[in-house]
Amino acid sequence: MGILFVVFIGAMVIGIPIAFVLGASSLYYFLFLGNIPLSMIGQKMYSGIDNYILLAIPFFILAGELMNRSKITDALISFSNILVGRIPGALAQINIVASVFFAGITGSGVADTAALGSILIPAMEKEGYTPEYAAAVTVASSVIGPIIPPSVVMVIYSMATGESVGDLFSAGYVPGLLVALVLMILSYVYAKKYNHPRRTNKLPMKEVLYTLKESIIGMMCPVVLVVGIFSGMFTPTEAAVIACIYAIVAGLFLLKTMSLKDVFDSFVSSAVASTVTLLVIAMANLFGQVLAIERIPSLIANFMLGLTSNKYVFLLLLNLFLLFMGMIMDPGASVLILAPIFLPIALTLGIQPLHFAIVMLVNLNLGLITPPVGTCLYVAAPIAKISLERLSKATLPFVLMEIVALMIMTFVPEVILFLPRLLGYIY
Repeated sequence: MGILFVVFIGAMVIGIPIAFVLGASSLYYFLFLGNIPLSMIGQKMYSGIDNYILLAIPFFILAGELMNRSKITDALISFSNILVGRIPGALAQINIVASVFFAGITGSGVADTAALGSILIPAMEKEGYTPEYAAAVTVASSVIGPIIPPSVVMVIYSMATGESVGDLFSAGYVPGLLVALVLMILSYVYAKKYNHPRRTNKLPMKEVLYTLKESIIGMMCPVVLVVGIFSGMFTPTEAAVIACIYAIVAGLFLLKTMSLKDVFDSFVSSAVASTVTLLVIAMANLFGQVLAIERIPSLIANFMLGLTSNKYVFLLLLNLFLLFMGMIMDPGASVLILAPIFLPIALTLGIQPLHFAIVMLVNLNLGLITPPVGTCLYVAAPIAKISLERLSKATLPFVLMEIVALMIMTFVPEVILFLPRLLGYIY
């Protein structure tokens, strides 16, 4: 297994995509280290994606593509301006609040960065914000995307552990809003320190009503999903399909901002993105089989339980480990490999499963904005026309604030469990 992990780390260091790192490491094991028939490779890869729940992933990705092309982003930004435009550092605050609304549509941090960043980063620079700061606010707030439902990584976690998608969705709202709150506080501090501008004039009522009318179409999509899922009218997978239908109707007939070509292009883009995600899932399932054969999960469990029997010490150690893993591995792959290992330990120590799930997911999603993987950094840096190093340095204070929010979630479980308890998912 030592040789296997050298192959794994070496492949990652030279920049091979994570799906092929997982696949190559598994293939090396099957060929040279394990006396196992190669036919198992195809079987395990197929069984990894032969799951009804995973149908939600391509449909949620498609819904996000359609919403973005229908220009709903612009309306959400305008609505955010009405809410927080008069707070110091207005455009930074708008950026964060718009991410909260956009999260309820796409569930993807990368989509958030691309859609909002292309509009707000240039706008913030024009208002006098530095390119580094504008891009840092954008990537930091994009972490909210996979926390507030719908969330692709929550669907992946459900598949890996058997946890209900509806339960996970109900637990994501308050943590997502907590992350937004700490980012808004930091933006306020920056605004006071550097005298960032804000809107001082009152908006005419006519403009407010027009903005509300335009934005309500976009904001109704997450409302329909939430009501439908939590009332039991449809499953999360069916909700993803309904979101796509809603986005097409809104773009073509209500807002009339989308053409049939845009619909076709959305299908093509989401097909490519979905293929990448499903390939990672298939390869991670294969790699998970290698770990199971070598009894790695039980070895790690025994090691962790030997270190401590205190659940809070365990959660602290887990956070440190996951922060590191988030820096070097895609969140989806990390969930598939690590969740089945650490969840049984958490249950042994009396940690509520939903509490553990959200702590893990929020932690790993921070990897979207931390190098070297940091997918959102690679999206935002070219928009702001700055280097990855400058952006990473500017993002650090926001990452630290998000870690503060993570610690609150870790050691005050009710932050996560309050809403699921209120809705009757847990008792």
